[in-house]
Amino acid sequence: MGRGGKRGVYCGRGRKGQKARESRNLVPMIRSLIKRYPKLRGYRFKSIKGKIAVVNLELLDKKFKAGDVVNPEILLEQGLIRRIKGITPRVKILAKGKLSKSLVLEKIQLSGKAKEAVEKAGGTIK
Repeated sequence: MGRGGKRGVYCGRGRKGQKARESRNLVPMIRSLIKRYPKLRGYRFKSIKGKIAVVNLELLDKKFKAGDVVNPEILLEQGLIRRIKGITPRVKILAKGKLSKSLVLEKIQLSGKAKEAVEKAGGTIK
């Protein structure tokens, strides 16, 4: 003996799928968030402080005149570097190319060869 009428085979649930099954155990919404969360031991937020924008000497030689002051804010205005997640990044100058002008560098990191090239051209590093 089965149950009474007005209950068809699918009874308003469609044919297949999770919602059509008898027990209807739906996946909880928070499960997707739990699965995305990193489970490795020692997980830490990676800070933006580690980001460094790289600029070569040849670019400074093209864009600046002799005696100009070069710092991260001026490089940002000139469009030579971009903000990283809304923050002005630290800047490092590498020795690719030649520098023929004396520039004043402020708040900028330099590689060893770039430092030699700037001092050889008569520039100063603050």
